[in-house]
Amino acid sequence: MSMPSIYKTLGTSALMAGMAFGSAAALAADGPLRGNVRVVIGSTSTGGDTYQNSSIVADALAEHLDINMKVDAVGASSAFRFLDRDPRGNTLMIFHDQSYLGYLYGVEGYENIFEKYTIGPTVAINPGNAYLVPKDSPYQTLDDVIEAVGNGEEVRVAIQPGGVSEIGFSALKNAIAIEHPGMEENLVAVNTGSQADKNQQLFDDQADLINGTVQANEQYTRLPEDDQKAMRFLWLTARNSTIEQAPEDGLGQTTREQLLQYVEPNVNVTMGDDNFTFDKEFFFLYNKDMDQAIVNQIDQALAEIYAEGEIQETQKNAFFIPNFKPSDEAADYLESKMSVYEDIITNIQ
Repeated sequence: MSMPSIYKTLGTSALMAGMAFGSAAALAADGPLRGNVRVVIGSTSTGGDTYQNSSIVADALAEHLDINMKVDAVGASSAFRFLDRDPRGNTLMIFHDQSYLGYLYGVEGYENIFEKYTIGPTVAINPGNAYLVPKDSPYQTLDDVIEAVGNGEEVRVAIQPGGVSEIGFSALKNAIAIEHPGMEENLVAVNTGSQADKNQQLFDDQADLINGTVQANEQYTRLPEDDQKAMRFLWLTARNSTIEQAPEDGLGQTTREQLLQYVEPNVNVTMGDDNFTFDKEFFFLYNKDMDQAIVNQIDQALAEIYAEGEIQETQKNAFFIPNFKPSDEAADYLESKMSVYEDIITNIQ
């Protein structure tokens, strides 16, 4: 990778972090982060995107710093509790936007992460957050859904309430309130659980639109229209620039070019002055009392790892978009991101 492309990938601040502290690999033996480190994640699944993404990053860090790192899928409530108890740095956490969306939606067990924890670096985006309809649905575009709701038609949307699954629904409801004031109540949430549960709502004709993911639902988009399980994408919430970074082959039999049909500017969900987008981003969280030297060490190590370029290829092969920002930059960015979504949630309450 040439020097200019490294700057584009990492940003100046990331490279300067690496330069300021010297080589992480050289200092690892004397660094504050050593021994066995437990990385708790806000998911109980070892087959999901949080575990997969966290493992890629933890493995790279462990090798670079010559330490032992184990990813532990304990779920959000337990992960926060374990993090609360360990200021030494032997317990770190990786999670995604659910960590602050849960707080905004008032989900039990979630607090304001920007007050209670130290925000660590961002590491990747899962670009696959999506909304789908049955393949034989009369709604050909998301505009069709907005117009139908605006004309008094009830549209049922299967979501898992209280976070990443719901934020697109909230944004859609907010857009309808802006374009068709008073009609937004016709967009009805069908609150359910896992992705399998949301899919089943669609199969059973209990929902007209569901939240899904490219990774979990792309297989259903290949089915013939007369199959009860056949679906098609209407909307990916990711930014256009995020999908542009995906592999050209996309995922399964859906190419990057096809995925770009479902993001802005081809799909518009207004927030008034801007259009809504949402990238599901993964980042570290630390105990508030953890030594700043460990924060610096991880920033430095990741700056070097991303400068080498290998981790980006691993992430892209798993359909993640590399997105390293060092801690200070990540904290400002994510807090600003939270404020945008807080406005949306407040507007529809």
